[in-house]
Amino acid sequence: MPRLLIITSTTRPGRIGTAVADWVLDLAREHGGFDVEVADLAEIALPFLDEPDHPSEGAYIHDHTRRWSAMVDAADAFLILAAEYNRGITAPLKNALDALYAEWAGKPVGYVSYGMSSAGLRAVEMITPVAVALGMTPLPDVVTLPLREVLDPDGRLNPGERRARGVHLLLEELLRYTEVLSQLSKRTNSSR
Repeated sequence: MPRLLIITSTTRPGRIGTAVADWVLDLAREHGGFDVEVADLAEIALPFLDEPDHPSEGAYIHDHTRRWSAMVDAADAFLILAAEYNRGITAPLKNALDALYAEWAGKPVGYVSYGMSSAGLRAVEMITPVAVALGMTPLPDVVTLPLREVLDPDGRLNPGERRARGVHLLLEELLRYTEVLSQLSKRTNSSR
C-alpha cells in the first residue's frame, strides 16, 4: 500500500492546523487507499537550514535532518496542509521543504489550504513552484477551507460534507498520480 505523508505547515501554539490535520487524517484513513502518517512540523522542530552541505548532496550530519529525510523518503505521496500567513507560505513549511532535495522527487503532492480572505490559495501559489523545483508533481485541484466559513462560533473546525467529499476526490487523484509516477520511476530506474 502506498504511503501518504500529511504535512502540517504551522507551529504556533493554539493553531487551527492540528484540527485540520486531525480532520484530514480521519478522512484519509476512511479512504483506505494509503498507509497514512502525519508530519507535524511543530513536533519535528527542524532548525532553520543548519546543515553545512547543500541538501542535494544528501550528506546530512544532524539526526533531526536524517529523521526528516527518512520520513519524506519513505512517502510515496504528500498532502500539504497549507496555512496562509500574511498572504504567503509559512516559514516552517518552506524550511521543511528546503531542508531536503532528492527525497521529494518523483512524487505527487496535493493541498488542503486554509486561511482568511483567500482560504490559503495564495500560500499554495507560493508552494507550488518550490514543489516543482524539488521534482514533485502538484495536483491541480485544491481543497480550500475559508476559516470564516468552517469555524463554528466556539472556534471548532466544521468543514462540512462538501469539503469532506473534496478531500476524498483529492485522495483519489493522489492515488492515481502515485501509481503512474511509481511506474514512471520503475521504468526510469530499469533503463539506467
